[in-house]
Amino acid sequence: MAHQIALVVLLLVSPAAMRAAAAAGACAGEKFPAGRAYATCEDLPSLGASLHWTYDAAKSSLSVAFVAAPAGSGGWVAWGLNPTGEGMAGTQALVALKGGSSSSAPAVKTYNITGYVPLGGTSTPIAFPATDLAADEGSGGKIRLYGKLQLHKGMKSVNQVWQVGSSVTGGAPDKHAFGAANLASKTKLVLGSKATAATAPASEPSPAPIAGGPSPSAGAGSDSGASSSVAPSASKNAAAAAGVSAPALAVLALVGFLAIV
Repeated sequence: MAHQIALVVLLLVSPAAMRAAAAAGACAGEKFPAGRAYATCEDLPSLGASLHWTYDAAKSSLSVAFVAAPAGSGGWVAWGLNPTGEGMAGTQALVALKGGSSSSAPAVKTYNITGYVPLGGTSTPIAFPATDLAADEGSGGKIRLYGKLQLHKGMKSVNQVWQVGSSVTGGAPDKHAFGAANLASKTKLVLGSKATAATAPASEPSPAPIAGGPSPSAGAGSDSGASSSVAPSASKNAAAAAGVSAPALAVLALVGFLAIV
């Protein structure tokens, strides 16, 4: 009888354990070059992207690694912070552009996205002084974009946006697609906790993509509209905790039952 009960418990726990393992996310398995390590990571809710970061509150310094696959072999990926809104306009973006030679490392540029107009081939100054800018290629055709931003003192959370595109022309990112995933590429980045979860920002009238044309266009950052519906995945720390709790509780319950019988 005890064996049968144990089997039933295991069958009930297994799906929960698998879901918890999935919640831990792929970001925790990312291996960076020597000298690049981050305290927290989270799998973002769209475009298969992830963000890894370390925030030094005393210095208001944010070191990041954004990982995503461009929409085309010669495309681009972009990530940025928007201190004034939730979409593309106002985003202070870091952009890694493949283009050029397939053997060369992606070029990194900064853009202050002021509206829905095409971006040029030259970087523009952004509100958060950026250093340590670099990019390389990870597994599965992904681009890993690195940088350190000097944030405003006392900043505890800020909207983040990201985007991917399929091509580069004249050293500038071309317009990205407007699929559901492209239009859901924004969340709020909470800086005050290692177990930071991305939370959906307040609703925005209508989504707008990154640099491009008169209407939603392509460029770096993301103009992406719809907010992420559910808190993406919490950081790896929170996810890991969730992964242990369900099986542990089930085992404790089983041990208690067997002790009674």
